[in-house]
Amino acid sequence: MHISVLLNEAVDGLNLKEDGIYVDATLGYAGHSSEILKRIRRGYLFAIDQDKDAIKFSQEKLSKIGDNFTIIDSNFCNLKEELTKKNVDYVDGFLFDLGVSSVQLDEAERGFSYHNDARLDMRMNQESDFSAYDVVNDYSEEKLAEIFFKFGEEKYSRSIARNIVKYRENKKIETTLELVDIISNSVPMKAKRDKHPARRVFQAIRIEVNHELDILEDSLKDALSMLKVGGRVAVITFHSLEDRIVKNLFREYTSIDEKVKGLPNIPLEYLPDFELVNRQAIAPSDKELSDNNRARSAKLRIIKRIK
Repeated sequence: MHISVLLNEAVDGLNLKEDGIYVDATLGYAGHSSEILKRIRRGYLFAIDQDKDAIKFSQEKLSKIGDNFTIIDSNFCNLKEELTKKNVDYVDGFLFDLGVSSVQLDEAERGFSYHNDARLDMRMNQESDFSAYDVVNDYSEEKLAEIFFKFGEEKYSRSIARNIVKYRENKKIETTLELVDIISNSVPMKAKRDKHPARRVFQAIRIEVNHELDILEDSLKDALSMLKVGGRVAVITFHSLEDRIVKNLFREYTSIDEKVKGLPNIPLEYLPDFELVNRQAIAPSDKELSDNNRARSAKLRIIKRIK
């Protein structure tokens, strides 16, 4: 079962209007979307996802709440284009939940989990022809080390990459647990004590397969450009790379122009169009952490258009 992280904090943070137009850019299994739909009886919800299983499940789930919603089968990098097609130019709020759903992790055959054996996959979009198998078997040692370090912040990226390439000399790496064994044999014992040795590498491969960081910043900029005055964008991140992108972008959009900073009376046109709703990222409560261990690294940031 999928448990939406920071459910109430994120939905409350959007400051929903009953007749507003909202976009759940990462529908998943409709945890956040269900809560939004319950609160916008006279409004409308657009929800975006490219996972066929999630879309089918969510269509059924949301239909039990209301009919004032549309699910868009696409990646959120296309949100502006897709909404424009539906004659939507301005929106009251966007929600991005950047985590992998529990259902995806728990379905062994999707190849996201380092606990279950499955063919290397990790595609959010099952129709994509590029998967974790291609990354692991086709990337050079140098490229593998680079993505493990850059996207996984993996300290032992070079030795893991070296051992993957060495293993490939005899046979292709087919499954998740095959890869886990190689990773485990590439790191010292002390690195295995606190966290699973494959966690960071699997994260890095997933990001690479789905181009997650490439599309995040551009998609957020598109969302901010479509936001009505008073509207909000809420973003839930699950690792430091995502959070850094969101934090830096929100800072850029809410900062006063350096040319006029410090003036006693700053002209209105030089003041930012946005403000932060929460100065510090919102973290899950102790109760949520005890109920759902997967929430441990989640952070919520919210920005609001003020003019």
